[in-house]
Amino acid sequence: MKTENRLFLIVMVSMFVFAGIYGFWTYHNDNPAYGHPGQIEVIGFIGLILSGFLTGMIWLYFWMVSRRIDPRPEDRPDGEISDVSGEVGFFSPGSYWPLGLAATAVLAGLGVVFWLPWLIVAGGVALLLATGGLTFEYYTGTRKLGPE
Repeated sequence: MKTENRLFLIVMVSMFVFAGIYGFWTYHNDNPAYGHPGQIEVIGFIGLILSGFLTGMIWLYFWMVSRRIDPRPEDRPDGEISDVSGEVGFFSPGSYWPLGLAATAVLAGLGVVFWLPWLIVAGGVALLLATGGLTFEYYTGTRKLGPE
């Protein structure tokens, strides 16, 4: 997690630096496309600040997790590729839930794009149901894992 920690720290700091440069640049620019001279271009400046805060939240999570766990092989300078070999996880070979999840995300996204509140709500409900179906796929029905 130390690698991810450093990566998001660099991105967060650079977003704040870019926001400062952008604010200075638009404040002192005499181009009428940026608005009146002596006024900052607000949308880009706020967008960069918010991007820095969002990246900062991810960095804070990775920083807290990296303090609690032992260093992984990719975090150690003497780590080898063979140290991380083995089983990665379980991936369902015949699940149709990811397709349904993508379709409901598209449905909700179309509702946001065209600003149709009924479609946003319908897509959100369908998205929650598809997420539950994907999460609990192996807890119910014929694919139930564990003792019968």
